Amino acid sequence: MNTPIRTKDITLTEKTRQHIQDAKAHFMKFGLEITTINVMLSKEKNGVKVEFDLHIAHHAPIVVSQEDKDLDAAIDIAVDRVNKALRRLHDKVKSHRGPGLKDLPVAEEV
Repeated sequence: MNTPIRTKDITLTEKTRQHIQDAKAHFMKFGLEITTINVMLSKEKNGVKVEFDLHIAHHAPIVVSQEDKDLDAAIDIAVDRVNKALRRLHDKVKSHRGPGLKDLPVAEEV
């Protein structure tokens, strides 16, 4: 999977890069076919802005933007919001129906 990290007016440290890679591992636990994760970090007037853009096969993309004064806090909040969106999509896609009565084996009477 392709994960480009773009920055605007921010220097990308190894700690921040590792933080985003750890978040990527959290996104994989839902079993959805995530094809691309675009990450944009930019400096804003009141702090920093983090934007995750996830492209999922056969579904609409998930875009989450988060602004905060602290970069790590913004990343954490954005990751939580992406996890919530992925969980909802996973529950929507998953079939919650059990087998029908016709599919159940019939017990023999004695």
